[in-house]
Amino acid sequence: MIRYFGLAALIVALCATATGSAARELKGVEMPETLKAGDETLVLNGAGVRKKYFMDVYVAGLYLRQKCRDPEKIIAADEPMAIRLHIISGMVTSERMVTSTREGFEASTGGNTAPLKDKIDAFISVFKDSIQKGDVYDLVYIPGKGTESYKNGTLAATVEGMDFKKALFGIWLCKRSTVNIDLKKGMLGE
Repeated sequence: MIRYFGLAALIVALCATATGSAARELKGVEMPETLKAGDETLVLNGAGVRKKYFMDVYVAGLYLRQKCRDPEKIIAADEPMAIRLHIISGMVTSERMVTSTREGFEASTGGNTAPLKDKIDAFISVFKDSIQKGDVYDLVYIPGKGTESYKNGTLAATVEGMDFKKALFGIWLCKRSTVNIDLKKGMLGE
C-alpha cells in the first residue's frame, strides 16, 4: 500500500511540473520562469504577444518579486522588476521599434515626455543597431541603480531614475497604453 501511495505521489508531482512549464510557451518562445535583477531572482508574472497590424511582433514577459495583477501598483513600485521582449518577426526594424517605443512613452506620460527627453533618448539608443528575429531585450529595473537594458545578454544602456522606470513600464501597463489589450492582460497574468 505504501509503495502505491509513493508511486501515485510521484506521478502527480511529475504531471504538475509538466503542466507548469508548458504554460510558459508562446508562439514558439519559451519564457523562463525566473529572471535575475541584480542579486534578486524575479518570477514570471505573465506573458503575452505584441501584435501590430495583424502581425505578431514580439513576446513580452513581466517579471516581479511576487505576482501582481494591479498595473498601477507595479508601475509605482520601487522594487526590482523586468520586462523581456523576444522578437518573433523579421519585419521588426530599428526604425519601427524606435517609433513604436516613442509612441509608448507619449501614451505612458500623457504626452509629457519633455522632462524625460534625455533619458528616453538614452534608452532608445538600445534599438539603434539592426534588429533580427530571435533578438532578446531585457529591461531590468534595480532600485538605486536604474533601468539596465540588455540586448541578447549584453548591457546596452543604463538609465537612472524612478521617473523613467515608471514611464517605461507604463508603456505596457498604463491605462493609456498603446499595446494591444491581450498583451497587457497576458503580462498581468490574467
